[in-house]
Amino acid sequence: MDHTARFEVHSVQKQYPEPDGIPNDAVLVLVRDGKLCIRKGSTPAIPETQSLDLPAELGRNAQYLGHRGPVPWYAIEVPDDQPVPEGRAYSGVRELVGLIPDEDLAIAGLALGIIDYDRNTRFCGRCGTATAPAGTERAKVCPSCHRVIYPRLSPAVIVLVRNNNLALMIRGKEAVPGRYSLIAGFVEPGETIEHAVHREVHEEAGITIKNIQYRASEPWPFPDSLMLGFVADYDGGEIAPDGIEIESAAWFDRDHLPDLPPKLSITRALIDDWVAAR
Repeated sequence: MDHTARFEVHSVQKQYPEPDGIPNDAVLVLVRDGKLCIRKGSTPAIPETQSLDLPAELGRNAQYLGHRGPVPWYAIEVPDDQPVPEGRAYSGVRELVGLIPDEDLAIAGLALGIIDYDRNTRFCGRCGTATAPAGTERAKVCPSCHRVIYPRLSPAVIVLVRNNNLALMIRGKEAVPGRYSLIAGFVEPGETIEHAVHREVHEEAGITIKNIQYRASEPWPFPDSLMLGFVADYDGGEIAPDGIEIESAAWFDRDHLPDLPPKLSITRALIDDWVAAR
């Protein structure tokens, strides 16, 4: 399947050891409460330079993202009580789709994920000691018990189930009213990706499937998922939504589709690819 993953970072490459301190030419991405600082205007933008008037202490916890060409990029978490810089505003990353270049959008997603990783790993989960950046890879190290803590990556599967000219779509209890999507869920410890696809379909819709085929993957930094997209064929059983996560599930043909997710994620890409294969 030809799918462009919106949050796949291409232009930023990690170089180690990390720079000693933030170089004068560094580019900054400011994050506050899961939102990104943007320069307002007809063309919003997220990159900032050190000429922006920020308290010096914020830079001491800057998170190295990598180099874009010769220039290092950093994510900086800004406290809620820090005044919004003049001419700036904070925005959710999804609201920036189509407003900023796709590669900037991907870097914004990376910044959100790395800030979340930093917040959750400031202390060792084994002994409670304050951690420190490894400096030679994207990791933190406990100076006491020497535990190495890497960014968490949570694999999840999403699947479009086909039944002749129909596709199975589900409506989650927390979904936008009237909007349908595809069956998805996280891979559990001790199971294969394929088993996760079978399990999620049976748990959420009560049916069995066959002929699982991989289509594409997508990093999804909300906060740390890696989505693995599949198609599969209906094998048997009656649709029975689980009633816990799934409110309803139904078969739809290509000419009578419900309200669908926007053209942002692999969910819609799988549906559009199926529609195009009429």
